[in-house]
Amino acid sequence: MATVTTTFDELFAGVPVMAILRGMPADRSVELAVRAWDLGIECVEVPVQDEAAGQVLAAVVAAGAARGKAVGAGTVTSVERLERAVAAGAAFTVAPGLDAGVARASAAAGLPHLPGVATAGEVQAARGLGLGWLKAFPASVLGVEWFRAMRGPFPEVPFVATGGVDAGSAAAYLEAGARVVAVGSALEDPGQLSLLAELLAH
Repeated sequence: MATVTTTFDELFAGVPVMAILRGMPADRSVELAVRAWDLGIECVEVPVQDEAAGQVLAAVVAAGAARGKAVGAGTVTSVERLERAVAAGAAFTVAPGLDAGVARASAAAGLPHLPGVATAGEVQAARGLGLGWLKAFPASVLGVEWFRAMRGPFPEVPFVATGGVDAGSAAAYLEAGARVVAVGSALEDPGQLSLLAELLAH
């Protein structure tokens, strides 16, 4: 098994926000990734649901390499998509759900994996696979009380609140126990950029 060279502890160190760039052309994705990096957001994810998205990921990875920034692949729901992520140079993988095969294949490729969870059973299963950070998805459906409830049995688990979170609601998830919030459209909304900057300043 390959050695995982980047860890989520390093990627999220002191930065409670992750950027997700989904469904945009390469030039726009690079533009928004640069905006995220300029704000202080270290962790940028580009979903790889199809071959075209894999090419977008490669473009953002190249832009990140020029700045010393790690870029990850999202929506990695199969080994085929994992291979697409590896080919594009992704530094980590993210999935909407928990798949042991994908998690193991990602680790074997040397990439830390962030799986989606929505129940206590899935949290236990993910931890049993040796996965540290977990993505709570869809966060807006689970609600902030889910994070408060999970702090009881799983106080040591760092969760990334993902799905329906924007700059206006991010603080509530962080206060409820999420360690990181993932945002997408906020980077395109001038009204939310100042709120993101405030979050990052704390």
